[in-house]
Amino acid sequence: MWKLFDFEVKLMATNEKRDQYFDNARFMLILLVVVGHMISPYRHDQEILNAAYKFIYTFHMPAFILISGFFAKGIFKPGYLTKLTKKLLLPYFIFQIIFSIFFSVTNNEIQFSIFDPHWTLWFLLSLIGWNLLLFVFSKIPYSFTIAVAIGVLIGLVPVIGTYLSLSRTFVFFPLFLLGYKLDKTHFQLLTKKKYKVSGAAFLVLLFSGYYFLLNDMTRDWLLASSSYAELGVDESYGVMIRLILYGVVFWATFSVLALIPRRQFVFTKIGERTLYVYLLHGLTIKSLEMTPFYQTIVDSGYYFLLVGLALMLTFVLASRPVIRIAKPLIEPQKVIAK
Repeated sequence: MWKLFDFEVKLMATNEKRDQYFDNARFMLILLVVVGHMISPYRHDQEILNAAYKFIYTFHMPAFILISGFFAKGIFKPGYLTKLTKKLLLPYFIFQIIFSIFFSVTNNEIQFSIFDPHWTLWFLLSLIGWNLLLFVFSKIPYSFTIAVAIGVLIGLVPVIGTYLSLSRTFVFFPLFLLGYKLDKTHFQLLTKKKYKVSGAAFLVLLFSGYYFLLNDMTRDWLLASSSYAELGVDESYGVMIRLILYGVVFWATFSVLALIPRRQFVFTKIGERTLYVYLLHGLTIKSLEMTPFYQTIVDSGYYFLLVGLALMLTFVLASRPVIRIAKPLIEPQKVIAK
């Protein structure tokens, strides 16, 4: 069964046993995706939520992207790209329609576009783009430096925006490319105590920085879907900030990956089912936002309840009953093939 955040499509997979480390990482990262989207509407009301939101967004998608690049080593196998494209585009079109209907009903206006992905669906298009870029960048010298340069310079294009997720594709591609170039020995290095300690220390400093110093920083820098002009800064300043952010994002990403446990846990199996959580949690959260439920938690000040709720939602959406019901929408190619 193909999984978006498993990054182990059958054509990519080997006969090796699943790596518990990567499944644990996928679970923890998808949990943070749910937490981030859950606190997003309330981040402006509470400084702690605002800091937590930007803290999470600094590394949760970059870590997913780096891991997906690591599992893209079958790129040159016959039929790889054709199968991958089918498995990405089918759920993309289905959920683009679902999201369009949902937002049209809730906002009382038609919001449909095939080429401008709704909310979380940008990742599906970008994943196709990153794999296509590998055909070139895996063969040229100084590929990582060139990828970073493109990621910085793409911000100079004033109208690129969210169309076909092009901005995010180019900005985040260096992470995907680096993941492609890494092997398991690089991830094994992260088990050393010095990397765990330094990683934990950096993450504490990062959160503190967002809370005490950068509370007014716009989240759009981290979303990577806006040009420098749209962010309201001049070109030289935009280039400088994006370069700094690249350093912070890479450091934060490896800091988090150094802290991921490597043994089996009760949540490890959910790392195999994160596609369902990713595609289904958005509609669930948007539906709950129309009730006073979240606001009651925020007003109470017991923000840990949001994390508990996100954890429960992650387990429910990855449960077998939900998978059986949602499979025709998320893995239609499997249903059709039967």
